[in-house]
Amino acid sequence: MNRIILGMFFGFLLATVGLYWWQGRAEVELYAPPLPEPEEDAPAPEQLPLTDPGEMLGPVPPEASELTREQRRFCRYDRNRDWRITRNEMLSTRSEGFRRLDADGNNLLTFEEWSVTTADKFDDADFDGDGKLTLKEFATTAPKRSTGRSACRC
Repeated sequence: MNRIILGMFFGFLLATVGLYWWQGRAEVELYAPPLPEPEEDAPAPEQLPLTDPGEMLGPVPPEASELTREQRRFCRYDRNRDWRITRNEMLSTRSEGFRRLDADGNNLLTFEEWSVTTADKFDDADFDGDGKLTLKEFATTAPKRSTGRSACRC
């Protein structure tokens, strides 16, 4: 019984709030400033010229160039697009991996820095902790291969 009374009370409350909101919008529209008069020299909408889009021709869309696999690989290295790869451009793609291995940041990769990274990779792959990698554990150390497809499927 209490739920019915409570439901009727909230229904009445919602109806009252809705009525006040509706009346408030009407009051705002009643006192709104009038719309400006159209300018004298502006043509009426029915006088505007019409065009037939069937006669119009747009620009020709650009064609995507079909690059070979080797040309795409070349363009990844050629940073300034001058169709020549300098030594710095060739090495720039390797610098991120080098910086990850260079723990002390002195631009010199010592055997210890390389071995720590390799040992960490081994420890991460050795799931059972026996100091030996099984075939399944070794498979987890393989570099991630890209499929050549973008993540976006537009």
